[in-house]
Amino acid sequence: MSKKDKLWQKAKNSPENLIFDEFETLLGQCKWQFSHQKASHRLWYSPEGQPLPIQPPKDGKAKPYQVQQFFNYHQEQE
Repeated sequence: MSKKDKLWQKAKNSPENLIFDEFETLLGQCKWQFSHQKASHRLWYSPEGQPLPIQPPKDGKAKPYQVQQFFNYHQEQE
């Protein structure tokens, strides 16, 4: 299993334990493009142009609802 596959499984099975940096790595591996950051909000775009605003929480983990939004966008495109 590749690193990308392992990260994908971790995000899918346990989004509440996904570290924010891992989430951004996953976005990049799935061809999402980082656009810009304003304050703590970071804006990423899917290959189809769908925006996904994310922000790091204070505990360093990705917000589960933002990970779920990513998976919802990803499924819509398949």
